[in-house]
Amino acid sequence: MIEMVIEQRRRSLGGGLEVGRVLPFAKRRMVGPFVFFDHMGPMDVAAGVDRSIDVRPHPHIGLSTVTYLFAGEIMHRDSVGSVQAVRPHEVNWMTAGSGITHSERFEKARAVGDHLHGIQAWVALPTANEETDPSFTHLEGGDLPQWEDGGVKGQLIAGSAYGLTAGAPTYSPLFYAHLDLASGASADVPADYSERAVYVATGAIEIDGRRFDAGQMVVLGAGASRVRSEAGAMVMVLGGEPIGERFLYWNFVSSSQERLAQAAADWRAGRMKLPDADDQEFIPLPAEPAPPVSPMS
Repeated sequence: MIEMVIEQRRRSLGGGLEVGRVLPFAKRRMVGPFVFFDHMGPMDVAAGVDRSIDVRPHPHIGLSTVTYLFAGEIMHRDSVGSVQAVRPHEVNWMTAGSGITHSERFEKARAVGDHLHGIQAWVALPTANEETDPSFTHLEGGDLPQWEDGGVKGQLIAGSAYGLTAGAPTYSPLFYAHLDLASGASADVPADYSERAVYVATGAIEIDGRRFDAGQMVVLGAGASRVRSEAGAMVMVLGGEPIGERFLYWNFVSSSQERLAQAAADWRAGRMKLPDADDQEFIPLPAEPAPPVSPMS
């Protein structure tokens, strides 16, 4: 059963970098623990691009960020000492927990040009794990199981689905996978989770006889669901179990508005450590209004 269709909304991140914002959405703030979903590109970046396209050091609490690319390269640096490029079909999984800062820079694009296309998602942490120690994990190869079946090429990014388990250090039941569907191919959407969605990255799909195009997220109800593509498509399937109400302010996610206010005060006062390898600049806290904020559930 189809519960809702969410259209991406184009957002400029500055420096010519534009994304399609899908989650949060006014009528559907989360899908399982997924609290944020941005579609980057596709876009071509010429060699010598200005540094304004980079995402300068900034903070997070209470979530894990998930960077997954179809094309291009992004260089990650963070305050726990990680320096790691992410490339297509790899994953940078960063758990902010009690607090982390990081930057994302387009160094390959600046040097030789690049074609950028990918997804960045945030997974909210359960209440018991919101203040866990920050950490970073880079995943590739066997940590991201792949399969082929009936014209479908799949890669599991996180969690458990399709009889497989990925290597990302998750804290609640979830699944997140990338499916490439050849012309006429179809695939099941994992049914063993309370909340599920399918995002169309390229091409078009059919679910329950309805057509959905690139840039649309289809939120599904419980029960069996199957996606089919007449002419080929690339989709992300995701979901999991709900973890309760969440509040969002800027890059901070928490079950507590007071905790958000504390994080904002800490960043404003310079109490959050910058990445050692990238500590010469940072993104300042946005101007008022500050917390309290709207709930995300």
